[in-house]
Amino acid sequence: MFDFFKKKGESKQDAPAAATPQYNTAPGTEIRYHPELIDQLKSDHQALLGLYGEIKAAFDEGDYAAVSQKLDAFRSGLQSHLLTENVRLYIYLDRCLANDETNSELIRGFRREMDGIAKVAMNFLKKYEAIGVDKELAGAFAKDFATIGQVLGQRIQKEEQVLYPLYMPQY
Repeated sequence: MFDFFKKKGESKQDAPAAATPQYNTAPGTEIRYHPELIDQLKSDHQALLGLYGEIKAAFDEGDYAAVSQKLDAFRSGLQSHLLTENVRLYIYLDRCLANDETNSELIRGFRREMDGIAKVAMNFLKKYEAIGVDKELAGAFAKDFATIGQVLGQRIQKEEQVLYPLYMPQY
């Protein structure tokens, strides 16, 4: 009877462990290359664009309470995305490409630009967080929202075409 438990335990110990590649850290950090990072960041982009569409639809329907709720979800998603980019992408790229002046400057430029965009986006979200209870905000919302959408859309395109391809394992 106890052989059943013994064999079961032995089979787990004898089974080969799944080999997970260990990537080197970026110089001077503990940040490792994560092969799934770019897919995760692109997925974040799609989720944010989806929320943007939902916000627009709710606004067009005059459902300002839903707009307010979706703006909150957008804020949360954007903050999470920015944090991931800042810690796992920008620092990694900055350290790995420190000896490549052209790409280092490109990365610093992307980071500075994103900091500015993030400030504007967060100010927008703060300004319109009360749209569900203050209908007076609706008048200026459409124009500001379209501007934010255009800027974020252009930024997403630039990141995916120019910045993300620089993300590679450090050997």
